[in-house]
Amino acid sequence: MKVAVLHDFLDAAGGAERLALMMARHLDADFVTTNADPTVAEALGFRDVRVVSLGQLPQATPWRHLAASRAFARARLPGYDRYVFSGNWSVFAAKRHHPNLWYCNTPTRFFYDRREAMLARLSFRGRLAARAWTRAHSFLEQRAVRHVDRIVANSHNVEARVRRYYGRDSEIVYPPVETSRYRFERVGDFWLSVTRLYPEKRIDLQLEVFRNLPDAKLSVVGGTAPGDRSDAYVKSLNPPANVTFLGRLPEAELVGLYARCRGLVVTAAEEDFGLTPVEAMAAGKCVVATDEGGYRETVVSGETGFLLPPRAEAFVETIRGLEDGRLQGMRDACVARARAFDASVFYERLDAILARTT
Repeated sequence: MKVAVLHDFLDAAGGAERLALMMARHLDADFVTTNADPTVAEALGFRDVRVVSLGQLPQATPWRHLAASRAFARARLPGYDRYVFSGNWSVFAAKRHHPNLWYCNTPTRFFYDRREAMLARLSFRGRLAARAWTRAHSFLEQRAVRHVDRIVANSHNVEARVRRYYGRDSEIVYPPVETSRYRFERVGDFWLSVTRLYPEKRIDLQLEVFRNLPDAKLSVVGGTAPGDRSDAYVKSLNPPANVTFLGRLPEAELVGLYARCRGLVVTAAEEDFGLTPVEAMAAGKCVVATDEGGYRETVVSGETGFLLPPRAEAFVETIRGLEDGRLQGMRDACVARARAFDASVFYERLDAILARTT
């Protein structure tokens, strides 16, 4: 079976890019994308995946999204037995490419549940333009999604959004984590945060927590995607001295940080699924997370971590009370829980669904 995996962009090393590349490798598929940066695939460990570029697009929002939608809508990719879409703009290719499947990480949130939060960050003139853009582009997106043959959601959380915003049913297949790549070395002296630096990730909440824990340390791994206009947010963060921003790191270094940290701190608002808690658990580490979104589907509160309200005092109290012995004692439960999301489970489910997609 000859397969094409279509993904929005390949210019940032994030969880969505890793997932799409994993699907392409497993399916021996061509990886069709825009803004193809070979260093991204290499940094994620996918140098062997065949990348087909649809060209370079503008970086600034919303031109980046509009150009990607247009590039995929105009694409002509004959000769494949199946088409797998990943991301939000690749689905614009659905009309001319069948049979197809969309692995949906989430509906476009700034068209729907995050729209008002996005608009609030803009100037008056910016809000007027953004309202017009989101209204028109979401209409086109809705029309494109009608041409998708089968939708796979990455969580129950996203399944509900797909039903709410598109009126479509979907099957649930949790994203894959290659759990054998992670290891436990020790309960270290620092907490870890692995995230893109966006307002919805609530990095400011993490900084507030560690301002109130001056004897604890936090290392933040991650950056922003090109053109996402998060620079102002990042500059406003003003981290305390016990918080270190490490930027993007090679995968081997990140695996090492998971192995040596005390645990993972995640605070995103209604996270779609969230791969990083599974990665941390695969390394035998506790996850301290907000009690919402996809975290509820991965973290077993009290056994593999803690689900807390998005308030600094709740995180401060919990982290302050976690001694080395308690964190060490959660190791086996964390590793066992992570195995439920192993890549082998994902590939088995994906293969079965693709076989039924005709």
